[in-house]
Amino acid sequence: MVKKFSRRKFVTLLGLGALGTAGYGGIIESSRFIVSRHQVRLGRFSGRAPIRILHMSDLHASMVVGLDQIAEAVELGLKCDPHLVCLTGDFITRRYERFDEYAAVLAPLAKHAPTFACLGNHDGGAWAQRRRGYSDTASVRALLAKSGVQLLHNASVAVRLDGWQLTVTGLGDYWAGELQPEVAFRGADPESARLVLVHNPDSIEELRRYGWDLMLCGHTHGGQLRLPVLGTPFAPVKDHRLVDGLHNCDGRWVHITRGVGNLLGIRINCPPEVSLITLVG
Repeated sequence: MVKKFSRRKFVTLLGLGALGTAGYGGIIESSRFIVSRHQVRLGRFSGRAPIRILHMSDLHASMVVGLDQIAEAVELGLKCDPHLVCLTGDFITRRYERFDEYAAVLAPLAKHAPTFACLGNHDGGAWAQRRRGYSDTASVRALLAKSGVQLLHNASVAVRLDGWQLTVTGLGDYWAGELQPEVAFRGADPESARLVLVHNPDSIEELRRYGWDLMLCGHTHGGQLRLPVLGTPFAPVKDHRLVDGLHNCDGRWVHITRGVGNLLGIRINCPPEVSLITLVG
């Protein structure tokens, strides 16, 4: 005789399953780092020695993302021995108090290699203020300066590394309304290999008419919750093809890293990552 499976039992099991999944996502997955590795070939620079670019984003220092977790990501990144480090925004989630300690955690990056950054929507400004964050980006700017990280806010800089002439361009955040490509790309060397740092991959639509070879983004957290069948419904982007990984977009490259931190302390089927991109000619 088969016993009837009651609705109450079904709901109870469903709830236990959800709690178990959330527990795994919070306790294990949110701090189980992976190192992703990609190669980007720029044929017009053939003959040059490969250079390694460390890409990290969405550190989200907060009550649920401690400095120990960020320090672990920094250590993993430095073990890759990068020639260049790029940080693509969201250094904090809302307001933060331990900026001096935070700067000490980030400082080894700039001591190891030239390190550049752009800002994200959580780093201050009108968008962040509406969500109990800072009304301006002064605190995060000071953090980066104390860490030795050069902020590129709608600006470009020339960098020479192992036979490569690079132009690194950093843009203001798309959601914050501070994306100004007409300013950022002014004076960029068209003969160099051109890297773009921008937090939100949806910025690509505003940047298509400008010259660049590789765009580095964050913002999505890789979807943070990757669900069977549904995929990444919570990824905060219009184009869900650009949620994570390396993509060829009309002959140019876009890389979206899953990021170091998270919101709410949960990741499911989407561990945090540090990314190493090897640029080859």
